[in-house]
Amino acid sequence: MTFADLGLSPELLKAVEDAGYTTPTAIQAQAIPTILMMRDLIGIAQTGTGKTASFVLPMIDVMAAGRRRALMPRSLILEPTRELAAQVAENFEKYGKNHDLKMAWVIS
Repeated sequence: MTFADLGLSPELLKAVEDAGYTTPTAIQAQAIPTILMMRDLIGIAQTGTGKTASFVLPMIDVMAAGRRRALMPRSLILEPTRELAAQVAENFEKYGKNHDLKMAWVIS
C-alpha cells in the first residue's frame, strides 16, 4: 500500500514524498481513509507510529477542499503538552506546504 492508495490529494502526496515517506504505517493506512470520509475515529498506537500524520494529512485535504470564510477558524486541536503541540504544528507546516492554509498555535 502507498499513500496514493489512501485517497490523498496530489499536493499532499507531493509533500509526503518530499518528506521522504513512501509507505503509510498501519495506523495511517486505517485512519486516513476514515477521516477523509468525515467519520469519527479513535486511534491507539505506540509512540513513533505516525499517529500525528494520521490525522494531520486528511485534515489538510478536508480543509483545503472546504469553503473558506475570512478569518474564521476551521479546526481546533488541543494537546496536553507543549511538545505535542509543537509536533502537530510541525506536521501541519511540513505537509501543508503545497496548500494555501493558515495556522496559528498558542501555548499557555
